[in-house]
Amino acid sequence: MPNPFEHNDRSYHVLVNDEGQHSLWPATNETPAGWTVVLADKPREECLAYVEANWTDMRPKSLARR
Repeated sequence: MPNPFEHNDRSYHVLVNDEGQHSLWPATNETPAGWTVVLADKPREECLAYVEANWTDMRPKSLARR
């Protein structure tokens, strides 16, 4: 079965949770509880570039605050 997260010909969302963690998510899939769409219906490469530019501290917010 192909990985739904690795198709360059499909649209994706970038999701962020309360801890500031980012996730690439297939646009056809329902957004999971606890996550918010911050970039919608974009090509995979554009979503990856967004994550790289905006998720610069990989630590969860709760850990970074300490």
